[in-house]
Amino acid sequence: MGLLIAVIYLIFVSLGLPDSLLGSGWPAMQVDLNVPSSYAGYVSMTISFMTIISALISPRLIRKVHTKWIVIVSILLTVLGLFGFSFVSAYWMFFIFAVPYGLGAGAIDASINNYVANNFSGSVMNFLHCFYGVGAVISPMIMGLALRTARWNEGYRWTACIQLGILLVVVFSLPLWKKNEKQADEALAESAGISEAIRVPGVLPTLFAFFSYCSGEATCFLWTSSYFAGTKQGLSDEKIASFGSLIFGGLMLGRLISGFVSDKLGDKRLIRIGIVTELIGIGMIMIPAQNYLPAAVGFVVAGTGMGPIYPAIQHMAPANFGKKNSAAVIGLQMAFAYVGSTFMPMLFGNLQQWIGIWIMPYYLLIFALLNISLLEFSYRVIGNAAAAAPRHPWMR
Repeated sequence: MGLLIAVIYLIFVSLGLPDSLLGSGWPAMQVDLNVPSSYAGYVSMTISFMTIISALISPRLIRKVHTKWIVIVSILLTVLGLFGFSFVSAYWMFFIFAVPYGLGAGAIDASINNYVANNFSGSVMNFLHCFYGVGAVISPMIMGLALRTARWNEGYRWTACIQLGILLVVVFSLPLWKKNEKQADEALAESAGISEAIRVPGVLPTLFAFFSYCSGEATCFLWTSSYFAGTKQGLSDEKIASFGSLIFGGLMLGRLISGFVSDKLGDKRLIRIGIVTELIGIGMIMIPAQNYLPAAVGFVVAGTGMGPIYPAIQHMAPANFGKKNSAAVIGLQMAFAYVGSTFMPMLFGNLQQWIGIWIMPYYLLIFALLNISLLEFSYRVIGNAAAAAPRHPWMR
């Protein structure tokens, strides 16, 4: 079982590996392709759109195909997309290869999250998402090396080769998956579709809570450096750029800590502690100091608080909504997550143009409060539904 968990962690490293390539390589890519800097957003949106589609069809896939085969085919799709990106010589070609890349990434995300939620502890789920961060941290280094020694195309090509290596590990690990297959087959035979799962009490508020969480997280990813550039004076371009890693470092720290304490605290308590920590961090960002240090620490604290929220919400799906509904619920959660992370940072971009970048912590505060309010409401709905359910005489 330990070897299988290690393979699953490696799969999530592979999921994170390509995610930072576009952002880290775009300044050089846009010059080569002779397009405006804003054009990166259209490629990113195409990838997100395909990931949403993949997440929505994942419950049907999970019902019919073992997780291990979904993972293998999905990694193949991401390899195809990455190799395709490495041969791009005109901007329009990105949209062709964004399709397999986005479809592959979404299927891996939904299927592995469902598999771990149903078969492993909250600790494993938190470490899983921490390993996604490991992959996302490595990819800018790969692109940086490519830009120093070759061209940006090689960054995609080298990453595709690493993905192929991970794919081989997954293929060789196929016997390790057999232990849970019989139990998984019985559960999947009865698993619900999206139309049935969305009517389960508590699912809808949980989906909008997930949307709210990912809206705040993605806004931090895209706009943290700009916040420091717009609100603090006298900072070098290099230092401003480095602030982009603050929220990400906080997320990894939060998930690492949660991996050690989640089984003891439980998912609900972990989420509550996380959101309180996030609110403290947002409060620190709001401090009207010219010195950048309070805001920098605030983003790390906010990220640390955000860390356990995403994995804990997904890990609760089987317990809250039943194993029968978990695949569909997690697929819906992934779709809502990508809608939030795709469109809400864009909305903030327009708002800050009209009002000013200083509104960022207030924007984050809205989504943090929405997140906790919707989750607490969903717990109440789930509790009421459980209390109203018919009980056998021997259960009284």
